[in-house]
Amino acid sequence: MNVRIPILKLYDYLLVSIQWELDDHTAIQFQEDLLSKIHQTGAKGVVIDLTSIDMIDSFIAKVLGDVVSMSSLMGARVVLTGIQPAVAITLVELGIGLNDVFTALDLEKGLEKLQSELGE
Repeated sequence: MNVRIPILKLYDYLLVSIQWELDDHTAIQFQEDLLSKIHQTGAKGVVIDLTSIDMIDSFIAKVLGDVVSMSSLMGARVVLTGIQPAVAITLVELGIGLNDVFTALDLEKGLEKLQSELGE
């Protein structure tokens, strides 16, 4: 089964709401799809909502960190929203560097944060 995570465009932003636990293949496909969409649309920002994700493994954590870094290299600011406690613990324990990443409680606040950071 080849499941893809939907990536929605709203103005100059991309919105992603991950609704299920990611397996390795889906995570890599998501990374490729998101980077391709940033390139195609010239998006200035990305909001990735993780509210439905209760826990992540080390590979998914690394992919998430890479997605943030790669998006930044392509000129898109990333805001992560809805990070659950177990996910936060895993990211910190694995040393996944998300120092330059903005976070917010939910998708709406994430979009507001992105707009304010980009001066819009």
